[in-house]
Amino acid sequence: MTSPTSAERPLIPVVLSGGSGTRLWPLSRAGYPKQFLPLAGGAHSLIQQTVARVSGPGFAAPLIVCNDEHRFLVAEQMRAIRCEPEAIILEPVGRNTAPAVAVAALRALAAAESGADALLLVLPSDHVIQDVAAFHAALTVGRQAAEAGRLVTFGITPTAPETGYGYIQAEAPLPGADGAFALHRFVEKPDEETARGYVADGSYSWNSGIFLLSARAYLDELEAHAPAILAAARAALEGAASDLTFLRLDATAFATAPSDSIDYAVMEHTRRGAVVPVDMGWSDLGAWSSLWDLGEKDAHGNVSRGDVILEDTASSYVQSEAGLVAVSGLSDVIVIATDDAVLVCPRHGAQGVKQVVDRLKAAGRQEFSLHTTVHRPWGSYRGVDAGERYQVKRIVVHPGERLSLQMHYHRAEHWIVVHGMARVTRGEETVLLGENESTFIRPGQVHQLENPGKVPLHLIEVQSGTYLGEDDIVRLEDRYGRVSSGTGAAS
Repeated sequence: MTSPTSAERPLIPVVLSGGSGTRLWPLSRAGYPKQFLPLAGGAHSLIQQTVARVSGPGFAAPLIVCNDEHRFLVAEQMRAIRCEPEAIILEPVGRNTAPAVAVAALRALAAAESGADALLLVLPSDHVIQDVAAFHAALTVGRQAAEAGRLVTFGITPTAPETGYGYIQAEAPLPGADGAFALHRFVEKPDEETARGYVADGSYSWNSGIFLLSARAYLDELEAHAPAILAAARAALEGAASDLTFLRLDATAFATAPSDSIDYAVMEHTRRGAVVPVDMGWSDLGAWSSLWDLGEKDAHGNVSRGDVILEDTASSYVQSEAGLVAVSGLSDVIVIATDDAVLVCPRHGAQGVKQVVDRLKAAGRQEFSLHTTVHRPWGSYRGVDAGERYQVKRIVVHPGERLSLQMHYHRAEHWIVVHGMARVTRGEETVLLGENESTFIRPGQVHQLENPGKVPLHLIEVQSGTYLGEDDIVRLEDRYGRVSSGTGAAS
């Protein structure tokens, strides 16, 4: 990848991965949100694509900020693309973007040479950028302004009077940074008539949520306009503790930070703001209609993925993750099928999916947060069948990984190896099991499952007993430092 920056000081990507992507339910869920899904084509997820486009010469190792629940997902997806982040910073509670970037800025300055500044490139983890060359060219322009002390945001050249985005208005060009403009104001998501006026005006851009700024300049402006955020971020970092490959912020200190975005906390108040307009094939994938916009359409304007049959259907987005989906005689619809949920909505009303998710959350439905396949740091498990006094799971363990040493009070477990090799600890005994071999774990027996091989281990687990709840677990030892209960039987 060609570097967009000078050789003196690399840009430090700050990747923000705290979102839950509720508008792309049922594919995106709280426990496995859209940034970890390959929604933009190819095998790589959105966060992997985000990191890849800011890797190589001119870029430092990324700082990734995520919540505690997603820490192993981030670590595994970075390992899969051979990226070693400078740090994976864990937020104990969500506080929006301003505190997260404050922590990253403080961390970057602490790691810099004495008295040196750092240039931060702040990136949401779940956006699509199709024209990476245009993105890098915009970074070159933005860098010139940032090195002059400006807090730079990147505005997307509007292609339509979009009402789902906020807008940025530019003022006069900045001297010494051809292509950058003084920032006049941010405006909230407009109605359609107002949005048409913005597009016709020519000085407005869509708000991308991407920033390029000096760490020192950002902290100075935060001190001036939102000192409580800076104080909380500083205390949270000072009280942080290392946890495996993660940096865990002090929970009490971070919780005192006001929840605010960079836009509200700093950019709407600073006199040092700048905007670089750019046309780079950008989308924040804020709704299923965004994937229709980006997708390759058939002769009738449809975008389809998976096992799909369309008959007399037009201008629709249809995706199947499990089994055949047939749509007939409809236009302008979204149809998404997973193995435990189906969404059908108008294509132009896809923003309303959030209200569906809110109802699922309020009702305590598992479909709000989890798929039938649940990811763990050692691999994953998938519910296959369940009934009175039994349930069946398919477990996949990555090479070299192992589950915690644990026991259950109320259930027995039968393990059958389908593929690979399993090392099983049962009480004082340790055995190796190959394909088509099995073992039995009685209630109360201490046990552990490990994959000592070089290929993924696949096995079927059959649980039986008087209580099969996910909280029937006592963890005696765990290489991932997790608590002893409440995270699931296959954990």
